[in-house]
Amino acid sequence: MLEINHVRAGYGPRSEIVHDATFSLEEGEFGCIIGANGCGKTTLLKTILGVLAPLGGNATLNGEDVFRLSEKQRAKRFAYIPQTHQLPFPFLVKDMVLMGRTPHMGRFSATTKEDHRIALAALCQLSIQHLAGRTFTELSGGQQQLVLIARALTQQPDILIMDEPTASLDFGNQQLVLSRMRSLVDSGLSVLMVTHDPAHAFYCADRVIVLHEGTVLANGRPHEVITPDTMRTIYGIDVRVERVDLGDGRTGCTCVPLAKKSCGCGRFLKELMKKPA
Repeated sequence: MLEINHVRAGYGPRSEIVHDATFSLEEGEFGCIIGANGCGKTTLLKTILGVLAPLGGNATLNGEDVFRLSEKQRAKRFAYIPQTHQLPFPFLVKDMVLMGRTPHMGRFSATTKEDHRIALAALCQLSIQHLAGRTFTELSGGQQQLVLIARALTQQPDILIMDEPTASLDFGNQQLVLSRMRSLVDSGLSVLMVTHDPAHAFYCADRVIVLHEGTVLANGRPHEVITPDTMRTIYGIDVRVERVDLGDGRTGCTCVPLAKKSCGCGRFLKELMKKPA
């Protein structure tokens, strides 16, 4: 279990962005953090990952103090998937994935047969073993994200942390990545993901943490916290939460933005264009 207790985070005492954040994530649970730009989502992730020093509070993973872990210890417990990944060299996919074994190796150690077996198993788990001999930089965006997830799995972490992993992907690849992540969680992996799309949280999350102006506004099951009132508070728009028949006996939910009345800007621009220069 990951437990975040009264964590304060930011870029120094005078730049505190996250205030008194408290929530937990159970083993084998998919958690989504949602909130407007600048509310502290990425800052909180960076603090959990040790990139930023906490300004207060504590965090534990299976009872172990996260903030006291060494870099190598942290890399064995957490794996991170960024929004995008730029490589300076055209590595082969199999070599990219094998890099996930680095936290488990000595400084001058060579990879073993077991390391290669674990890397191949990660590729197979995501059904992308056919990409092993391809060059990473030549893959599509969705394929690249799946390779990064395979590398993360090769670390054999307790929890996978993702910061908007589908932000640059088209609709099809978004669903591909999310469905694979949901399958991994169903097999026992814990995931904490930042997303801007409430539909993603409805699709794959067991728990949703809503951040608003640096504080946890709501925390619970998707249908409990993704409500018209919550969406209006954090995004400033009116929405309807609609149930959707998925056609196989299951139902899902989605947020539908409601059209706002015209602010009159269009009429103002038309009148402006009529005036002589």
